[in-house]
Amino acid sequence: MNYALIGCGRIATNHITAVMNNNLTLVAVCDVIPDHMESLLAKHSLEKDTSIRRYTDYKKMIEENALDLIGIATESGLHEEIALYCIRHGIHVIIEKPMAMSIAGADAIIKAAEENNVKVSACHQNRFNIAVQKMRGAVEAGRFGRISHGSIHVRWNRNEDYYTQAPWRGTWAQDGGCLMNQCIHGIDLLRWMMGDAIDTVYGVTRQQLHDYLEAEDMGMAVVQFKNGAVATVEGTTNVYPQNLEETLYLFGEKGTVKLGGKSTNAIDVWDLADADDHESTENNGFHEATSNVYGNGHTSLYRDVMEAIEQDRAPYVDAQAGKNALELVLAIYQSAAEGKPVKLPLDACASTDFTGRFER
Repeated sequence: MNYALIGCGRIATNHITAVMNNNLTLVAVCDVIPDHMESLLAKHSLEKDTSIRRYTDYKKMIEENALDLIGIATESGLHEEIALYCIRHGIHVIIEKPMAMSIAGADAIIKAAEENNVKVSACHQNRFNIAVQKMRGAVEAGRFGRISHGSIHVRWNRNEDYYTQAPWRGTWAQDGGCLMNQCIHGIDLLRWMMGDAIDTVYGVTRQQLHDYLEAEDMGMAVVQFKNGAVATVEGTTNVYPQNLEETLYLFGEKGTVKLGGKSTNAIDVWDLADADDHESTENNGFHEATSNVYGNGHTSLYRDVMEAIEQDRAPYVDAQAGKNALELVLAIYQSAAEGKPVKLPLDACASTDFTGRFER
């Protein structure tokens, strides 16, 4: 399959690694800053490959090349516009999180994909973590019994250098805050594991230590699911002096599992009533080595999307999954702004609705 990447910033190296691991044909890269393209290609020893075309205009790139699949890894505020353009040109897309910045944007992507028979995958790659897959397998097999409650904790550090490196970060129009950027992977996992269908969300957000941003650097929420389970969310970039953990807990009548590590890539606790000694020994203390907090899941996600195209099926992480994670973040934002619980589904909400929220 012919592939191109739009956006060559911080996360782009994971996309190129996935491209190479899956033997996709890298036709072109695109970024408004040419140096970003060259730095990215050099990181993968591809800087001298003249067959890879460079573009600063993604529309021109699409016009001049026959492409099957495009990865979108720009600033978040551009995801919707670029995705819709690709989809309407019949090109399958993998969209970095968040899929869009509004409910209307997510809905537009879902609708366009259906109308153009195009596959869309939201890049929630942590679903492919080995530890996450083990938990998901136990959930799908009913091994937890009735789910009581769960929680996600994303306790990371982002300093001023991180934000000045890319001025779009922390803005309402292009990024959102820690919940939308750093915590959304964990929020995706929590909602997915606990049944997806949410009744009510009550959230609190603050800007505690990053007064040079527009958006929050700390957010917490209580989530009530329609199946009766309850969850808590904690996301922050205020942890000193470096990333501490991303942990996911799930508690049921017949089991307790805690996933840990920097990006839910480890199993800290595996206690299931029907687990034999071999399974308990194998899983307790399991750790998947990763080179960064983004984990190893991009390669598996890309492979799944390629197979979805070949088999004409939905990707494992489809556009609806992307909308679900976005919706929960926006619901927390709305609840925090209004000071009261919010019912789901959200009919309309956008990150820009909260412009000025933390102005002093």
